Amino acid sequence: MNLLRSRLLAAPHGFTTRTGGVSTGVYASLNLSTATGDDPAAVAENRRRVRAAFGGAPLARLSQVHGTAVHAVSGPGVWEGDGLVSAEPGIVLAVSVADCYPLLIEDPQVGAVAALHAGWRGVLGKILAVGVERLVSLGAEPARLRLAVGPGIAGPSYQVSAELAERFAAAGYGDAVLPDPQPGKARLDLPTAILKQALQLGLARERIGFSGLDTFAHPELYSYRRDGSESGRMWGLIQVPPNAG
Repeated sequence: MNLLRSRLLAAPHGFTTRTGGVSTGVYASLNLSTATGDDPAAVAENRRRVRAAFGGAPLARLSQVHGTAVHAVSGPGVWEGDGLVSAEPGIVLAVSVADCYPLLIEDPQVGAVAALHAGWRGVLGKILAVGVERLVSLGAEPARLRLAVGPGIAGPSYQVSAELAERFAAAGYGDAVLPDPQPGKARLDLPTAILKQALQLGLARERIGFSGLDTFAHPELYSYRRDGSESGRMWGLIQVPPNAG
């Protein structure tokens, strides 16, 4: 199993790819979602392998709704929303993606971490600000935070309506809007908006990192925009250091 990692984060973490699992056919091979039509037994084994990479630690994950709800958790389970934060030693937080961006955050001094799911709705709704606020409530400080942004659909691959592009421009993210040759369309570069939000929240530029991998362009990554309902899902995961606290 291939876990992508960021040099910025000290906490155990990783971004899965589509390699290293047992799913077959269009879901090959490390699909982590049971909502895609894949064999549930294969998904269960894939999830077991991912958890094994974190020592089988308790897992907290989400039933995602493309919103901005972020939950502070202290144990395993499933929450409805799009973000999790915790300072409970050993717990692993997971978000599911297949074009949207997984955001992993840590304050290494207090041992607090967050995992956020950010598509265009989450970015426009400022889920990053909600996540930072939840971390601050756990004793974190924005200036100490480290943010790793995993693979997602890149601006040149992400065609959207001109109306949506105008909403981003009106919200102050005009530099995230790219031209498109098709009338009534534009391209949307979510990392540009994410970076701007992070800096506005007080994160230091040198503590913000992007994988730079485009899910749409890389066949070793799942992409809903490219593959539709036959796309599997990847996870972004981060663990509160077991010796935290």
